[in-house]
Amino acid sequence: MGMEAIDRIAKFLKILADTNRLRIISAIGKEECSVSGIMKDTGLPQTLVSFHLRILREAGLVETERKGAFIYYRLKDHGLIDLLSACETYTSEDDNNFDGPQIFCSCPPWFFKKT
Repeated sequence: MGMEAIDRIAKFLKILADTNRLRIISAIGKEECSVSGIMKDTGLPQTLVSFHLRILREAGLVETERKGAFIYYRLKDHGLIDLLSACETYTSEDDNNFDGPQIFCSCPPWFFKKT
């Protein structure tokens, strides 16, 4: 993997590194959803949903379709849900490797494994 690819991946992961954006992506799932549906599923206010949807749209992760008075959002690639599911395997509830200040340490994750 080249340095340019690594830089693109880092930018992509920074976009996903926001809890509210992950909630929105999860709410949209593999279907399409209106802003009001996303608000209902996430509990986030309209202004915050719209703010994060704009970021996701500008990043090319979601696309829109107008149906009457409503705009519906859908993931551009459903593989994103699969990617997030794969990421979940590294964050087991039984394993607290991601809790506390060590996440900001430069040590590799295996350093914090419980024996």
